[in-house]
Parts: sequence; C-alpha cells; structure tokens
Amino acid sequence: MRVGVLTGGGDCPGLNAVIRGVVRKGVQEYGYEFTGFRDGWRGPLEGDAVRLDIPAVRGILPRGGTILGSSRTNPLKLENGIRRIKDNLAKCEVDSLIAIGGEDTLGVAARLSDEYGVPVVGVPKTIDNDLSATDYTFGFDTAVNIATEAIDRLHTTAESHMRVLVVEVMGRHAGWIALHSGLAGGANVILIPEQRFDLDQVCAWVTSRFRASYAPIVVVAEGATPRDGEMVLKDESLDSFGHVRLSGVGEWLAKQIEKRTGKEARTTVLGHVQRGGTPSAFDRWLATRFGLHAIDAVRDGDFGKMVALRGTDIVRVPIGEATARLKTVDPRLYQEVGVFFG
Repeated sequence: MRVGVLTGGGDCPGLNAVIRGVVRKGVQEYGYEFTGFRDGWRGPLEGDAVRLDIPAVRGILPRGGTILGSSRTNPLKLENGIRRIKDNLAKCEVDSLIAIGGEDTLGVAARLSDEYGVPVVGVPKTIDNDLSATDYTFGFDTAVNIATEAIDRLHTTAESHMRVLVVEVMGRHAGWIALHSGLAGGANVILIPEQRFDLDQVCAWVTSRFRASYAPIVVVAEGATPRDGEMVLKDESLDSFGHVRLSGVGEWLAKQIEKRTGKEARTTVLGHVQRGGTPSAFDRWLATRFGLHAIDAVRDGDFGKMVALRGTDIVRVPIGEATARLKTVDPRLYQEVGVFFG
C-alpha cells in the first residue's frame, strides 16, 4: 500500500505533527509506503512528489509550517484537473490519499471521493476553528496564544500613552480567535463577523474606558462589519476558491474612533504572525492524534471520511459534513463576554 499525503490552504502550526503521526504509524505498524505531494493540490495536479519515510519526519514535530509546502490551488477550476490528479496518482502508484486542510482543501477532497471515486481521508486544519464537524482544529490554540500575548504586551503601551490600540486578528467568517484572545487578553471591546457592530456603541465603550483612567484595547476580527457599512477589503482580487483578500478593518476602525472621540488611536495587524512558528502543546497533541487516526481510516478502507475531535475522542465523519456549513460563534457566547466591554 502506498499512501499520498498533501497539505493545502494557509500554513498552520501542527501540520508537520500530522505528517509525522501518519508516517510513523503507517510505516511501523502497517508497513505502508508514503508519497508526499508538494504545495497542496498542485502536487498531484503536476505529479510533483517526494518520498516520505521515518527519517524524513524526524525532528519536525515542533516545526511550524509544512515540510510539503502548501498553496490555494483549486483543481476543480482547471481544465482536466480531476483527470490529471487521477492520472498522476496512478503514475506515482498511490493507492489512497490523505488531504490535510480547511474548508477549501477538504471541499475538493469531498468532490474527489464522492463524485470521482478517489479514495481520500481528510484531516481538518484551520486556525479559524470554523469547521462544524469537529470541536477544535489544530492551529487554533497556537493562534489564540500568539494573539493573547500580543494583547498583553499592547496594554502597557496603550496605558503609557493613553491611546486606543486596535488589534486586528484573523477570522474571515468566524470570530473564534478574536473572542478567545480578546477575553483572555482583557480587551475592552471584541468585534466578530457574526455580529455587525454599532460604531457609536464602540466609541461609547472607548470613552467609558478613558473615564476610568485606562486606555482601551479593541480586538477586531478581519471579517467584522459595521452595522451600516460594508466589509473592509484589502483589494478586490479573488483567490482560486473565490475568496476576497481581507484586512483593513482595524485601520478603518482606528480612524473612525479617533475622529469621533478625539482620542489618539493606533492599529496593530497581527496577520500571518498568528499562524507561524512553533505549535502549542495542545496543537501538537491534537495534530498527532489526527494523524494516527487518519492512517487507521486508510487501513480500514473508510474513505470519504474526515477525522474529528468530539470531546476527547477522535471520530470519523463524512468529509461533506465537515464542509457543509461553518462553525460560527453562538450569539449567547458573545453576549456572555459583553460584561467586560467598556
């Protein structure tokens, strides 16, 4: 048995831990051979592959990023994309495939499995933690820790200069990073994509904070949108999956706060810092377990499934179920933390 492995979408802390878990158990317990495809779906599209064995995965557990590389290549948008993938899998003598990725990567995996009979097992990866079929995705915990540390550091600067500091974090459609890091970091305002925000209310919270002789920290997810406005875009270009490039709401918000309150405001955009570097202990643990259970699914011939965390158990769910809808922040959970606003 030869198993292919690829990592697609944005890089994420813990990807290498999945690869390591898959290869170590697959070689040691099942005698499988492994082929790694470079740069997400581009690898099987172009036959760009590398051998994966135990020496190749030694020492990669604490490393961020992915040794296989990644991309946002969408084979469904390319001429003969599916046929090229199937031809190159056959050429590389790959019997099954493990696809590690988020909504877009797993969406392609679901189509390949359900419509074209390619034997695929999925592993969920996204720092946004927005896949509905799993309690947590690896990479999220690391991103929250990085954002929380940044907020902790910004408190002293905000208070030293008595200015507003707006911290923009990732979160296109789901505000999990903003919510968790904002609460953990003691932010005075948290804005998420699921709840359109009232700019007047934000400014009122900011003003209230200054009355208490403290400088406010505002945490805003990149996909947050004002009640009477549109989503702030970096530009109008789309990636291969049709997504616009977000970023800019933090800078826009800082200007609006400064204009309306007369208080100096500055923006910090954490951007790619959130998904780079060493994965946290939890993400290493979760990613490793996902890898071990993914190769078990291959052994069982349980294709078209994705491994998922439910409580403390790793279960298997249809890949299509994982990508059918996003897991967003429950309004009740957002209201729960509102006591700290202002």
